[in-house]
Amino acid sequence: MGGFKKYVRHLPALLGVALLVGAVYVVQKEFRSLKIADIKLALSAIPQRALIIAFGWTILSYGILTFYDRLGTYYAGKPVSYRRVAFASFCAYALSHNLGFAAVSGAAVRYRLYAHWGLTPLQIGKVVAFCSLTFGLGGMVLGGIILFFEPTAIPFFGAKLPLVALYGVGALLWAIVLAYIVLSRIFGVIKIRGNIIELPGWRMAIVQVLLATLDVAVTAAIFHALLPQAPGLTYLRFLGVYVASYSAGLAANLPGGIGVFDTAMLLGMEPYLAPEQTIGAIVVFRLYYYIIPLFIAGGLFAGNEILLRGRSLVKRGDKQAPARPAGWRWSEPDFAIAAATGAVALCGALLLILGALDNRPDFSWIDPDFAEVANSAGQFIPSLIGAALIVLAVAMSRRVTLAWGSTIVLLLVGAAFTVAQGAPSWVPAALLVAAVLIAPFRSAFYRHAKLLTGNLDTGTAVPLFALVACVLALAAFEPHVRWLSNNSFWEVILSRDVPNSLRFTVALTVILALVAIWGLVRPSRVGFLPWNAEARLRYASFGGIPPAEADGVVWGETERAGIPFRRIGRVLLGLGDPAGMETDRVSAVWRLRDLALQEGLDPAVWRAERGLLKVYGDLGLAALPLDEHGLPRGEDEALDASARHFLVCVAERDLPVLLPLLPKLAGHTERVTE
Repeated sequence: MGGFKKYVRHLPALLGVALLVGAVYVVQKEFRSLKIADIKLALSAIPQRALIIAFGWTILSYGILTFYDRLGTYYAGKPVSYRRVAFASFCAYALSHNLGFAAVSGAAVRYRLYAHWGLTPLQIGKVVAFCSLTFGLGGMVLGGIILFFEPTAIPFFGAKLPLVALYGVGALLWAIVLAYIVLSRIFGVIKIRGNIIELPGWRMAIVQVLLATLDVAVTAAIFHALLPQAPGLTYLRFLGVYVASYSAGLAANLPGGIGVFDTAMLLGMEPYLAPEQTIGAIVVFRLYYYIIPLFIAGGLFAGNEILLRGRSLVKRGDKQAPARPAGWRWSEPDFAIAAATGAVALCGALLLILGALDNRPDFSWIDPDFAEVANSAGQFIPSLIGAALIVLAVAMSRRVTLAWGSTIVLLLVGAAFTVAQGAPSWVPAALLVAAVLIAPFRSAFYRHAKLLTGNLDTGTAVPLFALVACVLALAAFEPHVRWLSNNSFWEVILSRDVPNSLRFTVALTVILALVAIWGLVRPSRVGFLPWNAEARLRYASFGGIPPAEADGVVWGETERAGIPFRRIGRVLLGLGDPAGMETDRVSAVWRLRDLALQEGLDPAVWRAERGLLKVYGDLGLAALPLDEHGLPRGEDEALDASARHFLVCVAERDLPVLLPLLPKLAGHTERVTE
């Protein structure tokens, strides 16, 4: 059973990879004749009126999302002014829409902001859960409508499944929504797998469903406004394509559903529009709904952080000023760093497709030797750099120092190549801006890569030598593919003008190189020492007080700090902050989190102290102040600055599980101490 769960945990990631690979295959198979020049014409053909209408729908869509949070604060029993919830909602959704699960989620933004406005972790958790559920309800309502009235609009499945099956799925979606409203009316509280869930009142549930339905419909209208008139393409049919495509993007677990959403839209619109017209609409839709809001929200959030810190400094200098709510000291979710990490992934994607752009080289002002190398290499080297940047972006999201440094180097090299090759000026500018965004934040990347941890063992030596061998092999392949008009590695692999043996070898070499890069920059797989006499003695030697009961202890990456833990339901609970050398305590926290993810559990720490609250916040964990006995403080004491210990956890899921167990843990600890 344990082995089965181990594989089940990886299903979302495997599904995402499978959907992305399928999307690439479909695009190459169905739309190989697509040309950049045609896409440019389609973009220029979008009328200004359509652009203005789509922009208006975008504003309305984000405006509707603010009412998710507004209702959520009422549901949590702590209403917040609309001005504040609008700010929190916009920042949270702009981030989560773009960055998905590879970086800090929108929940972390809500924790940061709502905590400053006086909400407890449990209340914030309720807001987060309410917003997440609301979004899904709208998709279910519209999905049912589409499956009953336009079932053939669903890409791929609509034309191949019998109508009875489609009607059945639509009825099931409506039944789920109706059951939610009925349960809210009759029970108010339900218990699922041992978790007690408080439902909103039935009136709020109805408003929640209507609001979510309107939101999805309006968001789809952004895209629809950008499309030209097409025979047979009614709004309802388009809505069917959009909802199915957006659902596929969510299932892929990729930032913004990139690749999967776009391919599904291309397939769904194929009977009505030319591919270049659909891609033109996709480009503007992503600009309006994803990119522009991300940068606006990033600037607003950064400005808010500066104001909060300024007020904090003023209060510290004024002895008469009320104390800052230190009991609610939440870590900044590093919005800017998360956005920069997402920018690196986008830069990687840009370098991958650079060969599709019209380059007009002008080497008159560049060193002739470098210009000759860049010109002869074509897109082969930039495309490899792009693939490496995407892998490094994932490692950066895990705060790996080596990934930070390597990314800056590759961005600069990529910028140099694009300048030498005469790419449009905005291409190297984008790469340089990403490098400048990342460079000042060295301290935020504090995890050691596997390559730089410990001795050069087999697990490190093999990927290192493999990477060197792959680089040499790719350098040897490059002269054989210079003659291609676009010789990026993926075009070499897909080209029918290249011998199959060379295509296969290049594909295998690139895959091995990327796997090797990940093997070197990723943190090593986490193991733990069972809680026995040896573990107790070693933990005590680090200055920690060994708990009487634990399941094991996790060491830092240099094994100079450790944190004992217990498994409680779906939670891996650390028993206090790590003990040991200061330089290794942070990595011990991250390794506790990684062990929890390996086992399909949520990380949490009981009796955490203030010093590491920023690190816990980087992991998206909320902090609940505890009293001197290790029990939660009352609501009237929640903002007391004297709190020394905290329970940090994923509040929206795990507080109901952990809170009933804390008295037992606290009582047991007191007996051991005595």
